[in-house]
Amino acid sequence: MEGRMPETPALGLDGLVGGLREVYRSGRTRELAWRRSQLNGLISLLTEKEEDIFDALRDDLGKHRTEAFRDEVGVLVKSVKNTLQNLEKWAAPEKASTPLVSFPATALVVPEPLGLVLIFSCWNLPLGLALEPLSGALAAGNAMVLKPSELAPSTAAFLAANIPRYLDSDAVKVVLGGPEVGEKLMEHRWDKVLFTGGARVGRIIMTKAAKHFTPVALELGSKCPCIVDWLDSKRDSQIAVNRIIGAKWSTCAGQACIAIDYILVEEQFAPILIELLKSTIKRFFTKREDMTRILNEKHFNRLSGLLKDHNVSCSVVHGGGMDPKTLSIEPTILLNPPLDSDIMTEEIFGPFLPIITVKKIEDSIEFLNSKPKPLAIYAFTRNEALKQRIIKETSSGSVTFNDAIVQYGLESIPFGGIGQSGFGQYHGKYSFEMFSHKKAVLKRSLLIEFMFRYPPWDDRKLGLLRHVFRYDYVSLFLALLGLRR
Repeated sequence: MEGRMPETPALGLDGLVGGLREVYRSGRTRELAWRRSQLNGLISLLTEKEEDIFDALRDDLGKHRTEAFRDEVGVLVKSVKNTLQNLEKWAAPEKASTPLVSFPATALVVPEPLGLVLIFSCWNLPLGLALEPLSGALAAGNAMVLKPSELAPSTAAFLAANIPRYLDSDAVKVVLGGPEVGEKLMEHRWDKVLFTGGARVGRIIMTKAAKHFTPVALELGSKCPCIVDWLDSKRDSQIAVNRIIGAKWSTCAGQACIAIDYILVEEQFAPILIELLKSTIKRFFTKREDMTRILNEKHFNRLSGLLKDHNVSCSVVHGGGMDPKTLSIEPTILLNPPLDSDIMTEEIFGPFLPIITVKKIEDSIEFLNSKPKPLAIYAFTRNEALKQRIIKETSSGSVTFNDAIVQYGLESIPFGGIGQSGFGQYHGKYSFEMFSHKKAVLKRSLLIEFMFRYPPWDDRKLGLLRHVFRYDYVSLFLALLGLRR
């Protein structure tokens, strides 16, 4: 079934893109009433078709309906409602200050839609990573094309069938197909492209976007580390372990760009942490459907290949069981696999959790700074000095203390990477801003004119300009009157 879905005919893309541009130029997507209607339509889609969404996510990834609601449906409805509540405020012009010398004058920053937007979504959160940015593009007043991942065909087909029923089908299009369709889409001129996926395809997107100077936002993967400092009480330690497991194995079986990739912990505490992880995994995952399966055979083989290195496989201290028939892999813990092995140099994107020990927890900062900047850094600690060092001395898309992954669900903070983990930020107001242009508007009067801004030049005009740029209006006034201060 992988990639087996109807495709938009290549010859039809010219007409599709041209039609979208005409719709945008008509001005209807700019109206706040249109934007509200589309956001309300999105909420209706998510609530009325909830069971169909659950079925699609189960078909594509084996997601339990509770996980699907937590990570995709529920968080999306919450986000879109927040956008609706704040839309008028976000879309309003912002007043900016003007210097006294320009009086009378008014300065504004006016958000305006970019125009035509292209969104490529990923397969691991195939609904959320499609509709979260799409909601921001709608709120900003754009026309758009959504290209869902062909690797989640049931969800892609659901989006293609239902988006035209709930949203403006002239202004919002869903294009199905594989990589070749994505490449054909990138031959056209867009006003913004958002791509969520891997670095290899991200490079292709950027290369093709350069032809038209198209601005691009990339949401890529990375190896997100988790620092585990020793917590004083058993209760704190157990809560930390609960949240680590939730951020590793209960979110698409670790197939998530913000999932914990590996843990850093002091040598003396590693055995205690491992035993806590083992016992909690046993309680959390009592049946196979409690954890998402691996996407497909190709990804299953990639993951199983990570353990073929003897030096890696002998570091397994828990799990390691695999079933190619059901594409399932047990939660697997490794202790100190070689740092130059594939499992420690590539993003894992699966249910393997390496634990790397350090002499002192502060050594973890140096370890992180020797690696590419990740999408997220997680740290479980009560040590305020350590928290401040992590914030000040490391660089990442986000830092979360004493929890993990939950930052994705907050509309009040931006989500996005830095460096090799991507660039561009969205969620909440940041989604609106990603798909908007902040246009500077200055209104001046013809009432007052200062001739010292024009040639012919002389030292007096130079002196007057110095007063202006120093905001020294008293000296300016005296000089204009022919008096010296």
